[in-house]
Amino acid sequence: MTSAAALATLEFPPPRRQRMRRATPAVWFVALVVIALMLGPVVYIILGGFRSNSQITTDPGGLPDPWVWKNYLEVLTGGVFWRQVLNSTIVAIATTAGVIALGLMASYVLARYRFRGRGALYALFAAGLMFPITVAITPLYIVVRDMGLINSLGGVILPQIAFALPTTIIILVPFLRAIPDEIEEAAFIDGCSRLGFFWRMVLPLAVPGVITVGILAFIGSWNSYLLPLFLLNDNANFTLPLGVQAFSSQYSVDTAKVLAFTSLSMIPALAFFSLFERRIVGGLTGAVKG
Repeated sequence: MTSAAALATLEFPPPRRQRMRRATPAVWFVALVVIALMLGPVVYIILGGFRSNSQITTDPGGLPDPWVWKNYLEVLTGGVFWRQVLNSTIVAIATTAGVIALGLMASYVLARYRFRGRGALYALFAAGLMFPITVAITPLYIVVRDMGLINSLGGVILPQIAFALPTTIIILVPFLRAIPDEIEEAAFIDGCSRLGFFWRMVLPLAVPGVITVGILAFIGSWNSYLLPLFLLNDNANFTLPLGVQAFSSQYSVDTAKVLAFTSLSMIPALAFFSLFERRIVGGLTGAVKG
């Protein structure tokens, strides 16, 4: 009997499957405490909008009794809230479109082309992750002022695109680099140009990464506060985060109405993030694998 036949007659035990350890009660308790600390303020703000000022003063931590719908109705029927929602939507959509377009072009060059200084250029974009906007707010204000974009939505959109590019490039480069070279060579043999390869092959394969960076750019732009605070002076151009601060100052005595305005301002970002949460996780996982 040959050695191969002898090995074939041997019976090997099936591999043991590693079972995941169940979480202990202490772990569940810590998780519930963390969730309560995160959701507690949000629930308090939402319920506070359904209370009157007297209820909040008498029992700050109580439930609405009775439920007051007047606060939310006044905010929704007023023009201030919807104007600020429109401004935030315009800024977020324009920022997202600019980030995706510029990020894809830069990432494609860094991932698929070989040229001198490519590593240094990629490192420069990576270093942008360690450069917060708070450090550059003063020179950025001067540049935007010299461009004549102070107190305009364009003055907010352009800097947000620039500061979102490092994260976008870091995520997209692994996606584009993971595309096999054989696909590109086959496309060129079939007569496809570099631009045609980009539109027909690169974009469809990079859809998960594009969706991820788009969601991150949209949420980051929607929640931006510091940049609009320095660049916008007219109430007509206020975005929603800046409008919450202005509304709180204007109606500082009416706490219940301020809580209603704040809770309505949180809903778009929370809903958007909840709907596309899996897309974000899937895109980041693909970037790590790439």
